[in-house]
Amino acid sequence: MRALRLQTFLLTAAGAAALSTSAVAADDVIQTAHQDEPTEIADVVVRALPLGRAGDDVGSHVALLSGDDLVHRRQSTLGDTLGGIPGVNSDTFGGGASRPVVRGQSAPRVKVLSEGAGLMDASEVSPDHAISGEPLLLEGIEILRGPSALLYGGGAIGGAVNLLDKKIPTRIPANVGEGVVEYRRGAVDNEEAGVVGMTVGAGNFAVRVEAAARKADDYKVPDWDEPRLDGSYNKTSTATLGASYIGSRGYLGAAYTEQTSRYGLAGHEHEFEGCHPHGDTLHCGDHDGGDDGHDHDHGDEDHGVPEVRLKSRRFDVRGELRDPLPGIENLRLRAGYTDYQHQELEEGVVSTTFTNEGYDGRIEAQHREIAGFKGVVGLQLSKSDFAAVGEESFLAPSTTRNTGLFVMEEYELGDWHLEGALRQEWQEASALGLADTEHKPFSISGSAVWHFMPGWSGAMSLSRSQRAPSAQELYADGVHLATNTYEMGDSRLDVETANALELTLRKTAGATTASVSAYHYVYDDYIFARTLDQFEDFRLIRYSQADATFTGLEGEVRQQLTPWLSATVFGDYVRGELKGDGGNLPRIPAARLGVRAEAFSGPWSGDVEYSRTFKQNDIAAFERETPGYNMVNATVAYDVDFAGMKSQVFLRGTNLLDELALNHASFLAETAPQRGRNLVVGVRARF
Repeated sequence: MRALRLQTFLLTAAGAAALSTSAVAADDVIQTAHQDEPTEIADVVVRALPLGRAGDDVGSHVALLSGDDLVHRRQSTLGDTLGGIPGVNSDTFGGGASRPVVRGQSAPRVKVLSEGAGLMDASEVSPDHAISGEPLLLEGIEILRGPSALLYGGGAIGGAVNLLDKKIPTRIPANVGEGVVEYRRGAVDNEEAGVVGMTVGAGNFAVRVEAAARKADDYKVPDWDEPRLDGSYNKTSTATLGASYIGSRGYLGAAYTEQTSRYGLAGHEHEFEGCHPHGDTLHCGDHDGGDDGHDHDHGDEDHGVPEVRLKSRRFDVRGELRDPLPGIENLRLRAGYTDYQHQELEEGVVSTTFTNEGYDGRIEAQHREIAGFKGVVGLQLSKSDFAAVGEESFLAPSTTRNTGLFVMEEYELGDWHLEGALRQEWQEASALGLADTEHKPFSISGSAVWHFMPGWSGAMSLSRSQRAPSAQELYADGVHLATNTYEMGDSRLDVETANALELTLRKTAGATTASVSAYHYVYDDYIFARTLDQFEDFRLIRYSQADATFTGLEGEVRQQLTPWLSATVFGDYVRGELKGDGGNLPRIPAARLGVRAEAFSGPWSGDVEYSRTFKQNDIAAFERETPGYNMVNATVAYDVDFAGMKSQVFLRGTNLLDELALNHASFLAETAPQRGRNLVVGVRARF
């Protein structure tokens, strides 16, 4: 009830305040008002990288979503918010949860960070577990691919997504206080969402208060069995209080964030609850029902849609100190502690409770230039205590500890920018009643960026990265209905090793700008969920190891046609295969190709985008092909200054052709389609 009252208050307050200004603020901290596309950040400092390099000096592809484009593209989940960026997809799971998929890889190989510190929620365990970061409260999202993410450990072997926020102030507001208010409504799911936030300062102290709330019904789906996807509703509230001391040489601050959420589990199948393995064979019925064991009588079972009730409490500490010691230019601290719990309810009764309590902290020391070398050394510590208790307790209570030491150095040599990094980790994992495991993954990378002519650069990066198996891959054993699987781990799994090559060509000046990257990953002992048997839509999987390759291409080319009109062509492709005759890896996103036109005139701006997601027929064993589909999205916005506030009103339409869209990267590709035609109207004001 308290969460519901908070949600109602926030939505009402945000709506009233925003409508009174008739606008939405153009949140221009990072991007200018009409820079409305996710691009490589050539001139913007990448906050996830400790040496403060601009995107044009990074050896691998880095992208930023911020400003107006982030405001317009925000959805209820992080994965859906990022899903249209070249090289980034989403493993959609209804309206309450989705994780980013980077170059065909998701958790536990893509790490989600909050300003450099791990979130420590339960999203790495399963795609139906929501990421605790709230897109409505972000000022930007950085996407690091390949070797650039090495400093964040094996959990970022496929990439890292860094969430940029304002919860801990880093400067004193110019006019005593500054803030933002936003309100939006959506049609396809009757979504209603609001945001309020304010920072005030006095002397050397600043305080930040912010909150967001959303509620949405089951969303509509075209050409489907039912007009709406059952279990795709979502109700979420998030509130944060942060404070900082800010001096002439740096700052130190802390914040407390609490999030509550209720969302349905779309595609949940109760009929497979009794399935269990006999060796490598799946048995889903009475023992005398047949030779293959595939004899379960479904009957007329109707258990209703399960629901997740989530609560996350998080403390963050951040600080920076310039010139702390002789030879040290900057000292940087990022740490977070999370107490996370979510309950899965069946017909209103708690069936399974998931908890994760842990911390993640890192300290980085940037040394002064030595013989032309600039660099940073750092230490990272993390611990996670995870437990699942109840009907779907497929993973025994486990504890994972990780320690990482890393160093990164760079050197300028004429038109060349050279960079190298290495990281040594020590991981210990234990589970109740099972064997303890220890692993020592080591990673090393190097890159060279050549600015061979004004406005042009080419980059090459090489890396050898290792990842220790997760607790789930080591110890899972049980039915996991959210993904329609029976999971079996293997405590004998060893570290996996990725040898990666990436080539990037950039053009950052002139009427034509571009960024195109090609990459090839060769994995030794790649850990994956091998399907051993299948009954209808339920699969028996065992975490196994085999050599594998990932090969892909991603990029975009933008042409400024007139001072007020531009056009962009974008696309991506990735292929994941097991070596030899092992076949394709599962849930690899289909190729995409699209075009976008953008225009602005005075206070007006807008864009229209068409993309084609192609049929995915490079499928793994026991997978089915997914058909291609077309997607048309469009936005129109109007900027205005009202009573001293920068304001904007916007209208955004997605899937305007109202096509059935099945996402091959999702566990629920065939049972939980993406949203149908949607119109979102919003107002935002910044003061």
